[in-house]
Amino acid sequence: MAEFGYPRQLRLLTGGDFKRVFDRATLKVSDPSLLILARQNTLGHPRIGFVISKKNIRRAVKRNRVRRIIRESFRLHQHELPSADLVILARKGLDQLDNATLNQLILRSWSRLQRKASSAHKDN
Repeated sequence: MAEFGYPRQLRLLTGGDFKRVFDRATLKVSDPSLLILARQNTLGHPRIGFVISKKNIRRAVKRNRVRRIIRESFRLHQHELPSADLVILARKGLDQLDNATLNQLILRSWSRLQRKASSAHKDN
């Protein structure tokens, strides 16, 4: 049976983890209000980290709502995602989306990430 928890092993925790993804991102999924940078890892499971600046989403309540919705989607779809370190960057306007639209956006982004990862894996 699949585990659907969100333990520390599924999170990017240190600045070094984030720096590795920013410096050597091999996969990018872009949307007008969201950017996902990813770098393959050897851990056998994906890890996620968030970069949501005050400049792009002003209010802490809205930043936390966005983070919570994306984290829950990640938790439920972690077994379908490629083994990679993911950094979620919020762009302006992401906080204007309602919960259902944000959920659809992140699901679409997960599937695009899977396609790009599988095609990159086939190329290697």
